[in-house]
Amino acid sequence: MNISSKIGSLCKKSESGKTLIKICGMTTPDDMGYANLYMPDLIGCVMYFPKSKRYISPERAKDLLDRLSPHILSVAVTVSPTPDQVKTIEDLGFDMIQVHGVLTDEVYDMASIPIFRAFNVSDLDEYDRIRQLEKIAGYVFDSKSPGSGKTFDWNLLKRIDRDDKLWFLAGGINEKNVREAIDCTRPDGIDVSSAVEWDDGIHHGKDPEKIKNIIRMVHNEE
Repeated sequence: MNISSKIGSLCKKSESGKTLIKICGMTTPDDMGYANLYMPDLIGCVMYFPKSKRYISPERAKDLLDRLSPHILSVAVTVSPTPDQVKTIEDLGFDMIQVHGVLTDEVYDMASIPIFRAFNVSDLDEYDRIRQLEKIAGYVFDSKSPGSGKTFDWNLLKRIDRDDKLWFLAGGINEKNVREAIDCTRPDGIDVSSAVEWDDGIHHGKDPEKIKNIIRMVHNEE
């Protein structure tokens, strides 16, 4: 699939009235197995950011992508990626790239997969420029500390002009507040990570019951 067809497949789902869901921070083969079982629309893997506890190497990413259903789109989650990193991400077979931090002109120009631009809601200076770019598939609006599991004031998003690109809401969304988040912001998609992880101090990675429950809630399934 080329850039336009990948973006189009997501937009078609969203236009049907279905809220999309992305399960981010996948790190283990079991995580991919749970994804294949419960079918989120997208999964994310943290690349080239060792500060994150969910960071994985290119070798691990390749192993995980080889296990992923072709019906689920894969997103490489990055912070200020370099051109070489983007090339490796594309060679690994990721469908999209999510960029936090700095998105340089060089990275944008050489990218051949769609880009999700992540925004800290307190710093939207780039928004008007970014929304004009063809390769931008959508935006991920997050809290000041991405990956922290903390929410932000969702009403801030009501001040931003909507367009035809995909809007994903991230930051502290879980089973208890996901319906409220959807009702308040009407996003095209929900992005979760820490909310679907084990918290028993024994297991690592994603909790299949939490994945199942939040996907059903977002997709409005019984």
